[in-house]
Amino acid sequence: MKRRIITTSDGSRTISLEDWNEHYHSTHGAVNEACHVFIDHGLAVCQQNEIRILEVGFGTGLNALITLNEAQKKDLIIHYTGVEAYPISMEEVEELNYARELDLDQLEQVYREMHLCRWDIPVQLTPEFTLTKQKKDFGQISDEQEYDLIYFDAFGPRVQPELWTESIFIKMFNALKSNGVLVTYSAKGSVRRAMQAAGFTVDRLPGPPGKREMLRANKA
Repeated sequence: MKRRIITTSDGSRTISLEDWNEHYHSTHGAVNEACHVFIDHGLAVCQQNEIRILEVGFGTGLNALITLNEAQKKDLIIHYTGVEAYPISMEEVEELNYARELDLDQLEQVYREMHLCRWDIPVQLTPEFTLTKQKKDFGQISDEQEYDLIYFDAFGPRVQPELWTESIFIKMFNALKSNGVLVTYSAKGSVRRAMQAAGFTVDRLPGPPGKREMLRANKA
């Protein structure tokens, strides 16, 4: 599949999958979208100091990077699990400019280490942030009451509808602790209904630039 790096509206870059007309992050602003969806409406609602996060679609590592930065700013302890079936190349990592766009040059090497570290082994990247990467399909997730927060960042339901089904969201529901939260950029009605069928209480929230709404699901 043909892939290329493009610059989004906020100056940050993302990967374009031209055959699918799909992107790893919003063309309206990769960093803006990630901060709005996963930090402002996800991490920010967690009340505890120590937080276990599952990211479904580790991809470029942008969400992990901004979460690590928040952990440093707010003195949080983050245990972060990123699931990814098809990792990006180090050549692509070198072309992405997230640390520079976030004015976090001191995290440039940490961002590289996120992609270089071994799979299936917890790696403490900073005193506040431990990363475990798992190379597997999303359907293989079988954790039970493990996470406080899920970043659901799979490719969109238009191109991979099988990742946005009731059966997948049942896995997400089971993986969350009681009162855990799942956030995603998608606001499709079919996605919301699949979440509700899995047992979630779902809220529509204002979306990031270029999207009217997003979804947050609670395991109440």
